[in-house]
Amino acid sequence: MAVEMLAYIERRSPVHTLSGSTKLIVFLLFSSAAMLTYDTRVLGALLIISLVIFAISKIKIREIGFVLVFILAFLLLNNLAIYAFSPQEGVRIYGTSHELFQIYGRYNVTAEQLFYQLNVTLKYFVVIPVALLFIVTTHPSEFAASLNKIGVNYKIAYSVSLALRYIPDIQRDFRSISQSQQARGVDISRNEKLGKRIKNISAIIFPLILSSLDRIEVISNAMELRGFGKNKERSWYSEKKLTKTDFWTIIIAAIIFVFSLWVTYQNGSRFYNPFK
Repeated sequence: MAVEMLAYIERRSPVHTLSGSTKLIVFLLFSSAAMLTYDTRVLGALLIISLVIFAISKIKIREIGFVLVFILAFLLLNNLAIYAFSPQEGVRIYGTSHELFQIYGRYNVTAEQLFYQLNVTLKYFVVIPVALLFIVTTHPSEFAASLNKIGVNYKIAYSVSLALRYIPDIQRDFRSISQSQQARGVDISRNEKLGKRIKNISAIIFPLILSSLDRIEVISNAMELRGFGKNKERSWYSEKKLTKTDFWTIIIAAIIFVFSLWVTYQNGSRFYNPFK
């Protein structure tokens, strides 16, 4: 059985027992801390905490492997773009230049640039585990309830919930259509030339789009018949009440957030400079 991408994965773990609101707040605090700092010491500590949380969740890497590979590919592309458009950014930030080797013209490799891009990479590695865990350990209905609890309009919250529920359905439809097309001789493997593969993939994409539009219409009609959006508020079947564990988790996350900002700004800069 194929593993669904970004679908809820049920496990018995401390992370799964937390309320969706708690996980959302922790995710926002971790993301904010990672975005606001370029201090390598802080990012390293946050990365360790993030990996520990991932280990506690009992989620296996292979279960989120496809998304992880996609994110890492984007991270590589992002690093290449940073260097291509601003190869001296590290030199500008840290105020020194320790050249390792020259490439061409203004493109040389400096220790400062490598250190700056290391910090950018660490930011991704801090946020990725927490973000993925928030999605795969929170049931879509509870996710909607948690968004509504922090002030998001319930119509928007429920739309996000439907989108998360819809991802596995799209994957199942894609596999079904792909298998039926391959049974008819449509080859999308690497054995075909790139142009032919793109043409063959379109034979899968168009039926997938049509089936998706049909499902959207069915869901919209069902929600309209049930009077969705008629009232200003709604109740939530999957809402979890906050427990002592939730409160302590939020407090610890807030302390980590405040401490990371204190360490970051105690020298008056977001950047830790080892080149002084």
